[in-house]
Amino acid sequence: MLSRISSLKILFASFVLFLGLSFSPQSARNFMIAEDKDLFVPLFNGKDLSHWKVLNGNKDVWGVDKDGVVFCKPGHGGWLLTEKEYSDFELKVEFKLPKNGNSGIALRTPFQGDPAYTGMEIQLIDDLNWKGLQSWQHTGSIYNVVPASKQANKPIGEWNQAHIYCKGKKVIIKVNGETLVDADLGKYEAEHSKKHPGILRKSGFVGFQSHDTRVEFRNAFIKELK
Repeated sequence: MLSRISSLKILFASFVLFLGLSFSPQSARNFMIAEDKDLFVPLFNGKDLSHWKVLNGNKDVWGVDKDGVVFCKPGHGGWLLTEKEYSDFELKVEFKLPKNGNSGIALRTPFQGDPAYTGMEIQLIDDLNWKGLQSWQHTGSIYNVVPASKQANKPIGEWNQAHIYCKGKKVIIKVNGETLVDADLGKYEAEHSKKHPGILRKSGFVGFQSHDTRVEFRNAFIKELK
């Protein structure tokens, strides 16, 4: 028969082993991801486009497939915008482009005009196959204002992850973990605010662009910042 001390030693060793298995680095990482997601609110409900509205386009171009993926078909779909306005926020979304795909993410736009100018457009485009792009036309750029510092899209047909931080005049754009823009909008006002008054806005709608090619979006989450 084991002594009481030996039994306690075995019990303690088992407890340590349990902790090691339960809280491995990967388990801890998964826990942190789950905890982080709890801070974000989903923008898509996975079944329809209620609580969304279309600016400058045909809402029938937009749809939701059986897997909850939001897509735009070829055609003039304009901009799919939230019903709610946002000021300071973080936005996470996955997007998938076809060959020669072209789209964008609208930030702080009013429900009028072209969000690329009246608000801000974060460019999404097939960097590889579009020829003659200006530096400010590549994925991750604040369209016609702040060029992306590099190209980070995954191969055509794969999902890309965009992470946007927008607080006051500070805008950070990451695609697939790479920081493409880290900008203080105040530094661009003198040169660009006349053509792009949207960079002066403090709040507005968030949304996605249809540009005559099929583009898909999923896992869109937003967190408002204090």
